[in-house]
Amino acid sequence: DADDGHKRIERQKLEALLGFCEITTCRRQAMLAYFDDRLPGPCRNCDTCLEPPETWDGTEAAQKALSCVYRTGQRFGVNYLIEVLVGKSNDRIVRFGHEQLSTFGIGAELDPRQWRSVFRQLVARGLLTVDVEGYGSLRLTEESWPVLRGEERIELRREQKPTPTRRKARKPSASPLDKSSTLWNALRALRQELAKRQGVPPYVIFHDKTLAQMVELRPRTSAEFGELSGVGERKLARYADAFLAVIREHPAAETGAG
Repeated sequence: DADDGHKRIERQKLEALLGFCEITTCRRQAMLAYFDDRLPGPCRNCDTCLEPPETWDGTEAAQKALSCVYRTGQRFGVNYLIEVLVGKSNDRIVRFGHEQLSTFGIGAELDPRQWRSVFRQLVARGLLTVDVEGYGSLRLTEESWPVLRGEERIELRREQKPTPTRRKARKPSASPLDKSSTLWNALRALRQELAKRQGVPPYVIFHDKTLAQMVELRPRTSAEFGELSGVGERKLARYADAFLAVIREHPAAETGAG
């Protein structure tokens, strides 16, 4: 009925928003493209430009998803399409005869959560569009065909599963969160200098929480620095040497401003 249709539309809108959060390319370019504007190249200031996410070759998965949309008549929403892809036989699928499709069950290598992420990213990239008039069904776009024909490859964001953080059994400094410590102020000064050079807010370099961990744990090597919260591979390679140098200049025996 109408209420169910509106609920499906709202869910599709939410999926589209989540898809925007999961894109692997420049976020500013994607936002401007949504409003039919174009940015010639990456902005180099958004989070995906400054620290590109881990990706995987999603070409085959995208082809399966797009093919499923096409072969089911571009009349169904994400949940139904996922059921076809993973081979879930139910009354509705049998009624439409979709258990006979070549795409039925071809996506068993991914679970429904992973397929939902694939569809979200395809919508965010403009390879699929949500048909509001059709109660949230997905439809192909012109950009879909090069991927379907194998003329274009596509990288998708890899979902990160939360893993427990192992705490290092190291003795903290005397006042790890003392905002008057010379190390704390030196780290903040370095962060400010780097941010000014790059034309970005300081938190883009590192959050205060990460600086506080530097004061508390005082990493001595790149490996130890990489274990700090908020330090990914890109930031490790880009900033570790500079921040480690500052830490070495401030012995652990310091107790306050010099």
